[in-house]
Amino acid sequence: MRLQTKLIVIICSLLLLVIVFLSFLFQRMLAVTLKEQIGMRALNVAESVAAVPLVKDAFQQKEPHKQIQPFAEMIRRKTGAEYVVVGNKEGIRYSHPFPERIGKKMVGGDNEEVVRGKSIISEAVGSLGPSIRGKAPIFDQQGQVIGIVSVGFMIEDIQEVVWSYGIKIFLFSIIALLLGVIGSVMIARTVKKSIHGLEPKEIGLLYQEKQAILEAIREGIIAVNQDGLVTMVNKTATAMLECETEHNVLGKHILDIIPHSQLLDVIKTGKAEYDVEMVIGEQAVIANRIPIIDKNETVIGAVSTFRNKSELYRLTKELSQVKSYAEALRAQTHEFSNKLYVISGLIQLESYEEALELITKETNVQQDIVRFVMREIPDPVIGGLLIGKFNKASELKVHFDIDRQSSFRDIPSNIDRDHLVTIIGNIIDNAMEAVLQNGREEKRVTVFFTDLGEDLIIEVEDTGIGIEEKQGLQIFQKGFSTKSGMHHGYGLDLVKKSLMALHGYITYDTKIGKGTVFTVVIPKRTEDGRG
Repeated sequence: MRLQTKLIVIICSLLLLVIVFLSFLFQRMLAVTLKEQIGMRALNVAESVAAVPLVKDAFQQKEPHKQIQPFAEMIRRKTGAEYVVVGNKEGIRYSHPFPERIGKKMVGGDNEEVVRGKSIISEAVGSLGPSIRGKAPIFDQQGQVIGIVSVGFMIEDIQEVVWSYGIKIFLFSIIALLLGVIGSVMIARTVKKSIHGLEPKEIGLLYQEKQAILEAIREGIIAVNQDGLVTMVNKTATAMLECETEHNVLGKHILDIIPHSQLLDVIKTGKAEYDVEMVIGEQAVIANRIPIIDKNETVIGAVSTFRNKSELYRLTKELSQVKSYAEALRAQTHEFSNKLYVISGLIQLESYEEALELITKETNVQQDIVRFVMREIPDPVIGGLLIGKFNKASELKVHFDIDRQSSFRDIPSNIDRDHLVTIIGNIIDNAMEAVLQNGREEKRVTVFFTDLGEDLIIEVEDTGIGIEEKQGLQIFQKGFSTKSGMHHGYGLDLVKKSLMALHGYITYDTKIGKGTVFTVVIPKRTEDGRG
């Protein structure tokens, strides 16, 4: 059953149930109230008749009915009662709507309390049928009960009155039900329109898809409503905000979570902001802020996405490295073409020994470094990194050398290779950039590895420009760089974070204009015994 049909059926069923219940209750209350009012009316008439002196005096005569019957009939006609019966305390009638029943005993069996001097309202079956009757005692001058007055209204007449009201209630109920059906249709259509015509299953599926998409996105996402209260956040954002779960963020004001957030300004202006740098906790992030606008062009909230700037830097650096490798391969192709021309010329000049010597020299240099790496640094990830850096150094005209005393075979499996690549790669890159900045002819970068003892030790020595003393405390800070241009100042920060993850540390020794030696120490086993 579709949602719109289901809403109409549910609302109409509930409305019908309520209307039937209220109609029955109202009719029941009407019947009870009407009986109570008619009973009181009958009792008042009976007490009034019992107090009339004419009636009391008639009991002293031989034929009381001659005075009482006309008077009782007059009262009956004026009050609209079904009957006004007066009798003695034995229940013998002195008046009745049917004169032939005068002198006969009263019917109903409810005179006992009246004879004892008490006025009552009762419902009984008399000679005329079921009725509600009010009965009052007649007292003489000494206060003794000498007779009974019984005034009755037929239950059938009361039921006719109740039935006439019941028809009106039924008509009103039908009108109310029709109005309810029309209202339920309008409500169902409004609800359907507000949820864009989607069915509950479709909405549930969309919600699950949204949650999956949010968790699949590596960027932090946080959304707020018009009042600045957080309505949605993904796990990446909660991790960056250092909150345990989403429930610690949802429903809170954005300024309580991110004190310097500009999302409220975006809600006010309705203008999006892209690639804005900000700080969340201790992390520098790049944020995008976009207003949420409804179909009426009203800003109803805003959403922000943000990503760690270090990650963006890493991606940018990888892209720049790819471009550098492409340029290096182009240059290498050009260089090898020149060498091939030289070899071809030597062969044509029949200088075979010189040609062979040139070929051997070029081949031995490459094969020597590859064989050494395969033997002493068998880890394919680190070995591949070093071969790549060797090729890059060749194109940059930087002499890159791996100390032949190096050995890096015993690397525990618990040490993350990605962290090692980050540490080695960034330090070597910084060393190459330092020697290129130096005006000296000797441009050399030497790397030494050792896995002897309880630590892994990595040394990178360069003949670069060195590090000034005032810069020594800043080189490991995020964003600090001695190089001009964008996308610098993150390499050593990434090194520091990777070393923290591996429980290692880094030191350096430098001489201005002569070079720098960076030393990295990484324990093979941590304090918790892993390794």
